[in-house]
Amino acid sequence: MEKKKYDVEFHGTSFFALVPLLLFVVFCILFFVVFKTFDMMHLCMGGYVSLIIGSLLSKNWGKYWDAVAVGMSSKIMNELALILLIVGMFGKLMTRGGVAQGFVWLGDMIGLSGGGFTAFTIVATCIIATATGTSIGTMFTAFPILYPSGLLLGANPVFLAGAILSGAIFGDNVGPISDTTIASVSTQTYTRKEGTADVAGAVASRMRYALVAALAATVCFAIFGGSGAETNAAEAEAILAQYSNPKGLIMLIPVVILLVVAFIKRNIYIACTWGLISGTVIGLVSGILVPSDVMGLQDGTLGGFLIDGVNNMIGTVGYLYAIAGIIGILNASGLLQRTIDALINSKLNQSVVGTEIIISAGLMVSSICLGSANGPAIIMWGPIADDLGKSKKLHPYRRANLMDGFGSTLPCVIPVTSAFIFIALSCVQGLMDNYTFVQKISPVSLAGASLHCWFLFVVLVFSVLSGWGRKYEGPNGEPVKILAEAYDEK
Repeated sequence: MEKKKYDVEFHGTSFFALVPLLLFVVFCILFFVVFKTFDMMHLCMGGYVSLIIGSLLSKNWGKYWDAVAVGMSSKIMNELALILLIVGMFGKLMTRGGVAQGFVWLGDMIGLSGGGFTAFTIVATCIIATATGTSIGTMFTAFPILYPSGLLLGANPVFLAGAILSGAIFGDNVGPISDTTIASVSTQTYTRKEGTADVAGAVASRMRYALVAALAATVCFAIFGGSGAETNAAEAEAILAQYSNPKGLIMLIPVVILLVVAFIKRNIYIACTWGLISGTVIGLVSGILVPSDVMGLQDGTLGGFLIDGVNNMIGTVGYLYAIAGIIGILNASGLLQRTIDALINSKLNQSVVGTEIIISAGLMVSSICLGSANGPAIIMWGPIADDLGKSKKLHPYRRANLMDGFGSTLPCVIPVTSAFIFIALSCVQGLMDNYTFVQKISPVSLAGASLHCWFLFVVLVFSVLSGWGRKYEGPNGEPVKILAEAYDEK
């Protein structure tokens, strides 16, 4: 084994290297479950406090913080931070461009109600979340617009909330500018060439799983999502009209441009550059945006989607660096390598299916411990999945897809730990103050109604057991189906 640059030791036992990680889990539970706050800046603070407390248990504080700095300065982490700050601006551009309002107008024009409106809701939120790259932002946007309108048009309250949550998770899983998408590809490296998996290739290869699950969920929402009583069509029409703007659909053009450039160039930086330029021009020319929406003084402070996008990502980038520091400690103490070695030599890892089960189950456990914060979970579990996958020559796309995919399943619907469940319930609670017809729903019922997450779990389990979509790394890093073709052993 290659000797580590820094040898971090702890008083008593080397397992004290886990203290920063365990404390970070405690902070996640405290914020998500107890305080029910979902600000990424809070997680950022929790990460650094965990590192500080962990340092008190080390024998040499200087070497401890050197290891933290090494973890934070990794090429993968710096690239991830850069990407997130850039895509944050594009995501805010989409929000200001009114993509959600465009879909509200479309649904209103079609005249949907009951189960049809619930099915429309998951389709709309899927596209919004994919375009903006934020599941939480999608829920905060979609609930005030679609939830009260849907109730008045006869949608089932629980299934309607489940449709919004499902669509948000879909976009988090496949969105090219989603933090989980970027984290999953950035942590999976090639063995036959330099670099990590690219966003475009990974997204293209995971679409098969997400679309099958989303289609099944949409059909079920259409069938079972209309058992509510249509109470006031006029009031629903007023709510829809208030948040309706057909011009919002125009802003899907820069999304298409971003996707096309990403697939052609295989470079998310270039894709986001084209997306930002085209989106800004289209928004200004169409009148959807005014110059101050790009950047300008608003109520005495500098605002606009460029600044909002960076500000929105600061907390996320901050806590990801904290996670990178924690990984640096685990690396320097040797604990991470011992864990990897134990898993590689385990009986379950003797088969490819077993390896994929370890990758998938480990990510789900990590995510559940972190309150379904899939970004940090992928950053933490990614290095282990990378080594495990390489031991069976699995392609980086496959490893990234298993992590991001399974993170979008059961961890998102555990009613006592999922941040997504709590966020959805808090959105409903907020609407109860404004609309007398909005009633409280239980976390257990919402978990059961988040159909996309359940269907995606079934699809991915089938994929692991059957090998559907499994690819290995070819001689030049390309995905190939047959392991014998993946390497020319010499």
